[in-house]
Amino acid sequence: MKNGNDKTMMDRREFLKRLGAGTAAVSTAALAIGCGPRNKGDNPVQGEPPAGKMTYRTNPTTGDRVSLLGFGMMRLPSVGGRSAREGVEEIDQEMVNSMVDYALEHGVNYFDTSPAYCQGKSERATGIALKRHPRDKYFIATKLSNFAKSTWSREASIEMYRNSFKELQVDYIDYMLLHGIGMGGMKEFEQRYIDNGMLDFLLEERKAGRIRNLGFSYHGDVEVFDTMLARHDLYKWDFVQIQLNYLDWKYAKQINPRNTDAEYLYGELAKRGIPAVIMEPLLGGRLSNVPDNIVKMFKEREPEKSVASWAFRFAGTFPDILTVLSGMTRMEHLQDNLHTYCPLDPLDEEELALLQQAAAMMMEFDTIPCNDCKYCMPCPYGLDIPAILLHYNKCINEGNIPASRQDPNYRKARRAFLVGYDRSVPKLRQAAHCIGCNQCSPHCPQGIFIPKEMQRIDEYVEKLKQEIL
Repeated sequence: MKNGNDKTMMDRREFLKRLGAGTAAVSTAALAIGCGPRNKGDNPVQGEPPAGKMTYRTNPTTGDRVSLLGFGMMRLPSVGGRSAREGVEEIDQEMVNSMVDYALEHGVNYFDTSPAYCQGKSERATGIALKRHPRDKYFIATKLSNFAKSTWSREASIEMYRNSFKELQVDYIDYMLLHGIGMGGMKEFEQRYIDNGMLDFLLEERKAGRIRNLGFSYHGDVEVFDTMLARHDLYKWDFVQIQLNYLDWKYAKQINPRNTDAEYLYGELAKRGIPAVIMEPLLGGRLSNVPDNIVKMFKEREPEKSVASWAFRFAGTFPDILTVLSGMTRMEHLQDNLHTYCPLDPLDEEELALLQQAAAMMMEFDTIPCNDCKYCMPCPYGLDIPAILLHYNKCINEGNIPASRQDPNYRKARRAFLVGYDRSVPKLRQAAHCIGCNQCSPHCPQGIFIPKEMQRIDEYVEKLKQEIL
């Protein structure tokens, strides 16, 4: 195995040069594999990860030695076994405690939460789990998630901020973020953080030591991102959280004009020496559920590695990444990620090229860029918006979007789409019930115009139902 700690310290310019130029190294013949159903045998690597092998990165501002794998507390397990972001089941605190204990035992020390996660219950569950351990053994990251206009006032925002301390049972926050900067453009940013004096308040809290590192998470409008970095001398950002994965590296803007390619975001932070925290390394799970020809391509190279591990290695290979967040609902997810980062085996030039080829292939599919963040929920008319979009994407990836009755796969694909739709989404929560109120779209970090997609999917479903075979 290559020495991960040495290689990750490669010169930044050399790394970027490699990533941009290396894509020609992979033979296109290796990619010309027929697309079929997703490989069901791709399971996370289970079993005991090696102890004492976690890869760490050092925060240049505070000297924090941070685990490259960060535990995202957005998808905590519920008592029913699903993510607590779904349904109304309570968080399984015993399982959260077990996973946090296991993570700490294997070197994970960065835990990322928010007042908005798990229907407002993530911070409390995180605080209960971590309070059982010495405070100097972990770093807590949380956010000022004042998305709703009712929380834009200084009083409401400060109340939210102080409640985080109460829920997390701490007297200081290691990493505090302004949450979702750019989603509503400059005007919304100014209303949430400038006009009400909240950014000045947080800067004073940092000076007082109640915040050790201050940063922001970026979604959307690049004008806001550029403005925030232009003011770096004023604000002295300790870190910035961005969306980065091998699909978004060059194609984020092509997928959605509102988004910004990760190559640009990372490059701008690296130029200023600002550490990056990575979110969505799997694009809400999409990069662990790729088309079968891409699965086969990965398996031919690394038969024992999971598909997801390729995306995590991509994010971890960048030298100016502080930590890579993963929302882990089950122990096997945690174990698989620990296998990837204990220690990190950085991608070499040929592997980087392989992933860029895979990204180009994925761009040939007309999927909807839903990351299953559920910020669009709840729908006032009961639609399960993420489930509808994810079923549509899944059928595209599996080749179950019948285009024409002349297609020899038409009958099978039509049945697979319709039966799968009814199984994935209850009839009363399907796209047919969308009235176009558009309360959802403004909350979507990916900028999806959701009513239009609901109408398109519903029309497609009705067309399939009316076909006489």
